[in-house]
Amino acid sequence: MHDQQFQVLRILDANLNRSMEALRSVEEYVRFMMDDTLLTTATKSLRHRIQQLAEQIPLEERMMARDVTGDVGGDVSTQSEYARHTARDVLQAGLERLKQSLRVLEEYSKLIQVAVAVEFEKIRYEVYTLEKRLVIQDSSCQRLKLASIYALVDGADDEATFESHIRSLLAAGVDAIQLRDKQLNDQQLLGRAKQLRRLIDEFVIDSETEVLLIINDRPDLARLSHADGVHIGQSELSVRDARTILGTQRIVGVSTHSPEQVERAVSEGADYIGCGPTFPSTTKAFEEYPGLEFLDWVSKHCGIPAFAIGGISESNAAQVAEAGVGRVAVSGCLRVNQDHAAVIRALRETLAVSDSQQGTC
Repeated sequence: MHDQQFQVLRILDANLNRSMEALRSVEEYVRFMMDDTLLTTATKSLRHRIQQLAEQIPLEERMMARDVTGDVGGDVSTQSEYARHTARDVLQAGLERLKQSLRVLEEYSKLIQVAVAVEFEKIRYEVYTLEKRLVIQDSSCQRLKLASIYALVDGADDEATFESHIRSLLAAGVDAIQLRDKQLNDQQLLGRAKQLRRLIDEFVIDSETEVLLIINDRPDLARLSHADGVHIGQSELSVRDARTILGTQRIVGVSTHSPEQVERAVSEGADYIGCGPTFPSTTKAFEEYPGLEFLDWVSKHCGIPAFAIGGISESNAAQVAEAGVGRVAVSGCLRVNQDHAAVIRALRETLAVSDSQQGTC
């Protein structure tokens, strides 16, 4: 074995170990700190793929090139290497170490096997996506941490009725309000959105309680009305397109009806998902109902906030809680002229028995 190949093998061996160790620390965070099945599966898959690539570089040759005691950088360290104050710091350090080692593996593998270098490049880009998912998920979990009652409202027949309805919902204690109306034209819908923004802002100032404003399907109107985010369906814009319009600081929620759609929403960086329909609804017709079985799957596999939707009221919320979901999006049970305070109080008491609220969120 000539000298250059020997030294290249030393570099590959060191960075294979470094990448595997870093990825393991990331995996432990998403497994135990976030309790997230989907992210744990993704990180474990990446680790196994790196291991498979390592096997294409003969272990015996790597061991012959390994020289821990003769490594001139072994005793070189900085204070920042030991500066870890939170588990999040450990995660970020692991991600940085992982990205750096994968780039080294990609470059030096070109001197041994180009095909292996190509695979390391693919994994490196997947790690960038993984990092994005972790950052977005952590941010959305913090912002939506206390949100459990999500009211869906239309624009009502007139401004006065709309304002009265919204004030009643806010006083009753909703955590988020989504404006969803297919009948109003764009100008009318924007007017209602701005009116809703004003009413929420007034309430927040007086009560010092955060209430989120979400616009259904229209990121353009969400931006113009200074809403907190947008909710999109399976046939609307993608999460990426919505963020292009809204920016990175706004919330993007996605409607999901199957495990595959949940996995796609999470991978695309959704802040939360709506899961359903759970029961037949008085406000919207559906051909199929994923039902409680779907909610059970979501509670066990999804790490971002998830709101059960579809025909949910105080009379059946216990079934939602028993399925492991502690958040609901409701409309029919919060219509105009109903006792909103009594409904929301009953929902909160019922949903409190669910201790999931999707992992650490």
